[in-house]
Amino acid sequence: MNDTATTTLSSKGQVVIPEEIRSRLGLKAGAQFVVVGDRDVVILKRLEPPALNEFSALVAKARRSAKQAGVKPSDVAKAVAKVRRVK
Repeated sequence: MNDTATTTLSSKGQVVIPEEIRSRLGLKAGAQFVVVGDRDVVILKRLEPPALNEFSALVAKARRSAKQAGVKPSDVAKAVAKVRRVK
Protein backbone atom coordinates (compact mmCIF):
# COMPACT_ATOMS: atom_id res chain seq x y z
CA MET A 1 0.00 0.00 0.00
CA ASN A 2 1.55 3.24 -1.10
CA ASP A 3 -1.09 5.74 -0.06
CA THR A 4 -2.62 6.09 3.35
CA ALA A 5 -5.27 8.48 4.56
CA THR A 6 -7.55 8.91 7.52
CA THR A 7 -11.31 9.08 7.65
CA THR A 8 -14.01 9.23 10.31
CA LEU A 9 -16.98 6.99 11.06
CA SER A 10 -20.23 8.98 10.98
CA SER A 11 -23.07 8.61 13.48
CA LYS A 12 -24.86 6.57 10.77
CA GLY A 13 -21.95 4.13 10.49
CA GLN A 14 -20.74 5.58 7.18
CA VAL A 15 -17.10 5.89 6.20
CA VAL A 16 -15.86 8.10 3.36
CA ILE A 17 -13.11 6.63 1.21
CA PRO A 18 -10.77 9.55 0.49
CA GLU A 19 -10.88 10.93 -3.05
CA GLU A 20 -7.26 10.10 -3.91
CA ILE A 21 -7.83 6.45 -3.03
CA ARG A 22 -11.16 6.30 -4.91
CA SER A 23 -9.45 7.75 -7.97
CA ARG A 24 -6.45 5.42 -7.80
CA LEU A 25 -8.68 2.35 -7.44
CA GLY A 26 -11.28 3.54 -9.95
CA LEU A 27 -14.10 3.38 -7.39
CA LYS A 28 -17.42 4.84 -8.50
CA ALA A 29 -20.71 5.47 -6.70
CA GLY A 30 -22.57 2.22 -6.22
CA ALA A 31 -19.44 0.07 -5.91
CA GLN A 32 -20.10 -2.88 -3.62
CA PHE A 33 -17.75 -4.30 -1.02
CA VAL A 34 -17.47 -7.26 1.29
CA VAL A 35 -16.50 -6.09 4.78
CA VAL A 36 -14.30 -8.17 7.07
CA GLY A 37 -13.64 -7.16 10.65
CA ASP A 38 -11.18 -8.75 13.05
CA ARG A 39 -10.21 -7.11 16.33
CA ASP A 40 -9.07 -3.60 15.34
CA VAL A 41 -8.83 -4.25 11.58
CA VAL A 42 -11.55 -3.55 9.00
CA ILE A 43 -10.97 -4.64 5.41
CA LEU A 44 -13.09 -3.53 2.45
CA LYS A 45 -12.78 -5.73 -0.65
CA ARG A 46 -14.48 -4.54 -3.81
CA LEU A 47 -16.91 -7.04 -5.29
CA GLU A 48 -16.79 -7.39 -9.02
CA PRO A 49 -19.15 -9.61 -11.00
CA PRO A 50 -17.44 -12.06 -13.34
CA ALA A 51 -17.08 -11.05 -16.97
CA LEU A 52 -19.66 -12.68 -19.26
CA ASN A 53 -17.00 -14.89 -20.85
CA GLU A 54 -16.05 -16.16 -17.36
CA PHE A 55 -19.67 -16.74 -16.34
CA SER A 56 -20.22 -19.67 -18.70
CA ALA A 57 -17.19 -21.45 -17.30
CA LEU A 58 -18.42 -20.87 -13.73
CA VAL A 59 -21.86 -22.26 -14.56
CA ALA A 60 -20.33 -25.33 -16.23
CA LYS A 61 -18.09 -25.94 -13.20
CA ALA A 62 -21.04 -25.60 -10.81
CA ARG A 63 -23.09 -28.05 -12.88
CA ARG A 64 -20.24 -30.59 -12.91
CA SER A 65 -19.81 -30.27 -9.15
CA ALA A 66 -23.54 -30.64 -8.54
CA LYS A 67 -23.69 -33.73 -10.76
CA GLN A 68 -20.73 -35.31 -8.95
CA ALA A 69 -22.41 -34.58 -5.61
CA GLY A 70 -25.66 -36.15 -6.82
CA VAL A 71 -27.67 -32.92 -6.61
CA LYS A 72 -30.82 -33.07 -8.73
CA PRO A 73 -32.82 -30.10 -10.05
CA SER A 74 -35.63 -31.09 -7.67
CA ASP A 75 -33.17 -30.76 -4.74
CA VAL A 76 -32.41 -27.21 -5.80
CA ALA A 77 -36.09 -26.35 -6.14
CA LYS A 78 -36.80 -27.75 -2.66
CA ALA A 79 -33.91 -25.80 -1.12
CA VAL A 80 -35.07 -22.55 -2.74
CA ALA A 81 -38.65 -23.12 -1.57
CA LYS A 82 -37.43 -23.83 1.97
CA VAL A 83 -35.36 -20.64 2.12
CA ARG A 84 -38.23 -18.56 0.77
CA ARG A 85 -40.56 -19.91 3.47
CA VAL A 86 -38.06 -19.06 6.22
CA LYS A 87 -37.91 -15.36 5.31
